[in-house]
Amino acid sequence: QVQLVESGGGLVQAGGSLRLSCTASGRTWSLVDMGWFRQAPGKEREFVTSITRYGGRADYADSVKGRFTVSRDNAKNTWYLQMNSLEPEDTAVYYCAARARESTSYNYWGQGTQVTVSS
Repeated sequence: QVQLVESGGGLVQAGGSLRLSCTASGRTWSLVDMGWFRQAPGKEREFVTSITRYGGRADYADSVKGRFTVSRDNAKNTWYLQMNSLEPEDTAVYYCAARARESTSYNYWGQGTQVTVSS
């Protein structure tokens, strides 16, 4: 099993920045892909970004390209989401996720952290 713990959410004004962190513990050697998702009130959870553990290939949702950056520190089993130029529409609960080698989808999830962007 793998446990994910997030940190870094909070309240920020529009145009501001926040950095989220997600640290994995347990069977971390099995992880190959890490990502971030978000869910706004009344909306479905949506993909934000992902990064491969080996190679560091990143993908982004169109809505965050150029503003958000995902990175990882494999030695610390931690990945990050740097969010710049935040907009009120970015307000949501952000979840980190991880996919193990034997899985075809994200099978580990963090508890979620609230990000609120005020206008």
